[in-house]
Amino acid sequence: MSDKQKKPQKLKARLPRGFVDRSAADIHATNEMTAKIREVYERYGFDPVETPLFEYTDALGKFLPDSDRPNEGVFSLQDDDDQWMSLRYDLTAPLARHVAENFNEIQLPFRTYRAGYVFRNEKPGPGRFRQFMQFDADTVGAPGVQADAEMCMMMADTMEALGIKRGDYVIRVNNRKVLDGVMEAIGLGGDDKAGQRLNVLRAIDKLDKFGFEGVRLLLGAGRKDESGDFTKGAGLNGEQISTVVLTLMSSKAAIEIDEDDPRNVKDMEPFYSDPDDDQPSSHAGNIEDAQALLDAATTEIGRQGAQELLTMAQIFSACGYESRRIMIDPSCVRGLEYYTGPVFEAELKFAVTNEKGEKVVFGSVGGGGRYDGLVSRFMGQPVPATGFSIGVSRLMTALKNLGKLGQDEVVAPVLVTVMDGNDPAHLGKYQQFTQDLRNAGIRAEMYQGNWKKFGNQLKYADRRGCPIAIIQGGDERETGVVQIKDLIEGKRLSGEIEDNASWREARVAQETVAEADLVAKVKEILAAQAEDRRRGKDV
Repeated sequence: MSDKQKKPQKLKARLPRGFVDRSAADIHATNEMTAKIREVYERYGFDPVETPLFEYTDALGKFLPDSDRPNEGVFSLQDDDDQWMSLRYDLTAPLARHVAENFNEIQLPFRTYRAGYVFRNEKPGPGRFRQFMQFDADTVGAPGVQADAEMCMMMADTMEALGIKRGDYVIRVNNRKVLDGVMEAIGLGGDDKAGQRLNVLRAIDKLDKFGFEGVRLLLGAGRKDESGDFTKGAGLNGEQISTVVLTLMSSKAAIEIDEDDPRNVKDMEPFYSDPDDDQPSSHAGNIEDAQALLDAATTEIGRQGAQELLTMAQIFSACGYESRRIMIDPSCVRGLEYYTGPVFEAELKFAVTNEKGEKVVFGSVGGGGRYDGLVSRFMGQPVPATGFSIGVSRLMTALKNLGKLGQDEVVAPVLVTVMDGNDPAHLGKYQQFTQDLRNAGIRAEMYQGNWKKFGNQLKYADRRGCPIAIIQGGDERETGVVQIKDLIEGKRLSGEIEDNASWREARVAQETVAEADLVAKVKEILAAQAEDRRRGKDV
């Protein structure tokens, strides 16, 4: 072996599994979308609050449905004081800690919204990430189901504010007490059956993914997927399974099985109603469905849950939110364990093509419900709460599919080129042009690379998508003028000129103006470019 020192190996640049880098376009699209969501939340009287990414592990609690992963599905570390901390897996559990810690300073009902990243220690896959953004709204200190009804109506308004038309979305509503009543009816009441009850709820929650036949298997012995992996079921007998499935099918949301349907169901009216049908669904539909659940309930807890759904349905009807927008659906479960009453889910009904090339219903983009016990864990007293969470990344994908996002293109900055970078006075002049543009509300930057090769500056402007380049050499400086090059128009006209000599002679899309007129001329050109883009969209 040579005595010479080994050349150190380069680090391999690699992204951790389940995480993604975000481009400028994605960030701008996210900002555009969250601004519209925020406007609706603010209109409903909610105010922002922010909590940290890390919480003490015991404060988060163990509520995730994916319990077969390390640390119950969360990322955790031990601090130097031996206390365990975890990255938040949602925005609700940290809010519960915040409310409990600041209870004496908070005005109840406490109406707040939050947006931020959450983390799940789950097996990554296509469209399944370990870090993703949520946008939540919650009301703490409001015990009545009118607060839950308001959440559902706000979510419907949010979908429409984002450009999703009626018929392309529905807010599905159920009540955990209805499901608890079913659990009692099939003999799964009591603390000793908590684990099996949870398995039943998880099976029901897979209806949108596996259809009724898949849910039947998961309620029974288990289900084997296409890869041969087997998921152990809840272990119910045939009579118990029938009781659960009949409850799921008790509303208009689902009736028959069809192997050709992406969710193994057909005739889901009004869930799969024609989005082009302008006839509104009956306001009485939700009331009738809730009344049917109430009539069929055989336990006290089940009757209580059905009565709460009936009250919510009456509020929806009074406010004009028919079942096409908000629908009572006993198959809506929500996977998290801390829900104690009404639960709701925003679902998009239009079809998209998945990674296998199959047409599938887009599905859920958010959900929530009542969690009266979450804050109470810290307080030793009842603290009612309800909330809703939007999956920002997933909803952004849906909006892109609909062509509702990224329509307002972010214009790249005007580039101020540098002809003499050795003279501080000249650099100051270029920077002054840049600041004048910025002060007028125009995106602008001065070239910061190797200024000696001017061609590279124009290549940079082209790759950056800059709409305009500002040029001032020695001759222009002496006469107090600048060259303004319309790069968009120049690119369009370049195909009409055959050689470089003709290009230089023609000085395509380039004009000379006095320094004092720089800002006004740039505004004029940018306005003309914007008008061209608008006309292009209208064609």
